[in-house]
Parts: sequence; C-alpha cells; structure tokens
Amino acid sequence: MNTQNLKLSILACVVGLSSIVSCTTNEDGTNVTQSQVETNVQSGTWRITKFIDSGTDETNHFTGYNFTFNDSGVLSAGNGTNSYDGSWSISDSNSNDDSQDDLDFNINFNLTNDFEDLVDDWNFVSQSATRIELTDVSGGNGGTDLLTFEKN
Repeated sequence: MNTQNLKLSILACVVGLSSIVSCTTNEDGTNVTQSQVETNVQSGTWRITKFIDSGTDETNHFTGYNFTFNDSGVLSAGNGTNSYDGSWSISDSNSNDDSQDDLDFNINFNLTNDFEDLVDDWNFVSQSATRIELTDVSGGNGGTDLLTFEKN
C-alpha cells in the first residue's frame, strides 16, 4: 500500500470513529445523538407507560405521575398530590459492560419509595419525540429492567 492510500485509509477510520463516538444506534438501526435526545425529552411532560423490574410489572406505581425533564438537569414528578424532584442527565458510557458509543440516560431520586427503583444509568432501546424505551441489567440479581416514557 502506498503512502497516499495509507493516509486516506487512516483519515477514513478517524472520520468513521468520530461519528460512532458522537451518537448511539437504536435497536431499530437509527442513530441518536445526545442533543436530539435532550431536545426531545425537554419538550413537554412525560408519563411512564411501562416499568418492569426484574420481570415484575410495577408500572402501576407511577400511574398518574407526570415527569418533566428540565434543561437544568432537574427531574420533577408529580401527580397532583405528591411531588418529587430528582436529577437526570445523558452521558456517554465507558464502563466495561457497555460499548463506548452508548448513551446512558441517568435518573436519580434521593428517595426511599418506588421512585428509588428508577435510579439507574439506563441504556436506550429506542427513542423518538414521543417515546423513550430504556433497559438495564441489574447489577444485584442480573434481572433485566425495562422503562418506557411516553409524551403526554
């Protein structure tokens, strides 16, 4: 391989790697950037339509709650009677069990009620302007958790 071809090959690899690092791929094959997800989630209020905790459907624990993802990183949940504040963020995962091009949807509530079950660094299954599907393999018992938000 001559020097010119080698330089072009290296340039192509660098360009390809930089595009992989800046986004994640949904299971449906579409690429998602961090800014796209942030824009979508900060628009309007959301509700949990599915929460499976290690095989147990616990969706009903969040019935009636609306979630607001503020641009300041504050996550608010309320049902007209109860109101809870937590935090949210989206970050690149670089742990040993995830690929570097994954985005994590981080949720944190400093609570000792049902909302503590939402605390995790969730992996994206899919996301759109109206639906976000997340999954996580529990470190404690190895069960798979599923969380779906849908826009109101």
